[in-house]
Amino acid sequence: MGDISSHIKTMIIRPKTLLFYTVLSLFFFQALNGQSNPYHLDNEAVYDFIDELANKGTINVNSCVKPYSRKQIALFLSEAGNNNKLTSRQKEEVGFYLKDFNKELYSNKDFNKRFDVFYYSDTTFKLSVNAIFGGRGYANSNGFEQHRWNGARFFGYVGQNLAFYGSLRDNYESDTFGSPEYLTQHRGAVYKLGADKKDYSEARGGLVYSWKTGNIGVVKDHFTWGNNYNGSNIFSGHTPSFAHIKFNLKPATWLEINYLHGWLASEVVDSAASYNLYNDTRRVYSNKFIAANLITVQPWKKLYFSIGNSIVYSDGDVNAAYLIPFLFYKSADHSYNGSRNSAGHNTQMFFDISSRNLKNTHLYASIFVDEISVSDMFNQEEHSNFVSLKLGARATDILPDLSLTAEYTRTNPFTYTHFIPSLTYESNRYTLGHYLRDNADEIFLSARYKPIRGLDIQLSYTYCRKGKDNQKILEESGAIENLWGDGRTGYSFMEDVKYKKGAIQLRVLYQIINDAYAYAEVENYHISGEDQELYTPPPYVGDNKMIVFGLNFGF
Repeated sequence: MGDISSHIKTMIIRPKTLLFYTVLSLFFFQALNGQSNPYHLDNEAVYDFIDELANKGTINVNSCVKPYSRKQIALFLSEAGNNNKLTSRQKEEVGFYLKDFNKELYSNKDFNKRFDVFYYSDTTFKLSVNAIFGGRGYANSNGFEQHRWNGARFFGYVGQNLAFYGSLRDNYESDTFGSPEYLTQHRGAVYKLGADKKDYSEARGGLVYSWKTGNIGVVKDHFTWGNNYNGSNIFSGHTPSFAHIKFNLKPATWLEINYLHGWLASEVVDSAASYNLYNDTRRVYSNKFIAANLITVQPWKKLYFSIGNSIVYSDGDVNAAYLIPFLFYKSADHSYNGSRNSAGHNTQMFFDISSRNLKNTHLYASIFVDEISVSDMFNQEEHSNFVSLKLGARATDILPDLSLTAEYTRTNPFTYTHFIPSLTYESNRYTLGHYLRDNADEIFLSARYKPIRGLDIQLSYTYCRKGKDNQKILEESGAIENLWGDGRTGYSFMEDVKYKKGAIQLRVLYQIINDAYAYAEVENYHISGEDQELYTPPPYVGDNKMIVFGLNFGF
């Protein structure tokens, strides 16, 4: 074990290999055992069940970083299945999900397997192929709108260590539900150009190599960092998927390291590189990258402390310094750019704590620090407290199969923003952070009841507010005169409320077979403020209720 860890570390600290050669060299390791095929975040019912098992103390989970791998989920379910603390419904759920995740535990088909369009397995190769299709209807006094999608997905393994997966889906929306401006949790999309701008596609996939204590891969997919039940304030997974190198290492049971280097979509035109062609312009966008790490320590069972940092950098090529998973990137940025804002990049820090030490209870908090001056922290005229805070708690099995959640999020002015457009904390202009963006807060309360296997009933209340978009006001007024960030200090939190929404929602969902759902939602809401139309999808404007219903198979 020591020799393997030492060899891996040695390879990682040679940046010129660009990690791709690291992947290739890993094939020479022998007697290793690991598989890491990410399980997508959209199958929220599975993730909520894993959280339920962790809250009951039947499994021990670092829930700060998602997605989990299929192998992780399989092991969680297998461990929980041997626990006598589960209710009869939870035992049924474990058996139901193992129809799918036993694929990771068996090299053959000798188990009660779920339906697959195609499945092949032997001792050296596995392949699963399934269709993706679904539709969702929205109805209120504005009329009826729809979102429908179809496609296919696959995943598989070669040997014990190499995992691969991919998916493609086409989407159609009769009206636009996603936009960088809208304050919704509808995942960001890049709509195709045209008169309607109602179609978009999403391609995801990756190649991941695993060993006993970690994995490394190249993927294009969604991910979240930060404990939450209604949207993370670190990495929310709100953007369209983007390609990134991901690395995970667990050298000890109490220590975990996560790292990524991503290629973001800036959508900022590089005028120097763009050129005229025929009667049009060939547009070239500025390069934009992100590097981030998160180190998690478990001082004792069920308690996790995480600390990490990230950098968004652009207007150049990949910097080898940011391929080092353990670096403090702000200091590295100063080394390359002489501590000048006009040459430097955009760095962040974040912290997360998660405790399940109280019986059936999950307590958590996360802090995102975009910028802060310790010397001016309490100076009302000069502070730059660009910070987002999330606090929350969930109690599981208050009554059998009933959970209660309370969560509060506050994000100060200018958090997630930047005065250089190519350095914003965004991809495709969608925020990487909390979906309400800066100068906003939210209270989220929910009761979730699961009376029988597959049936999930949730009653929730959400109250959120958003103040002025101060960065936009500064840009449009021409008040920004240099690249030092002048004029962004001393702003109070939400001096004026420009958007306010209160909503009560009842959602009923039933999982018919693995990955096949039928659901219905009824939402009563009230939206006010002078910016309500700017932040609200058109089907929700001018009414106070929405009925949503749908079916889907696959994610």
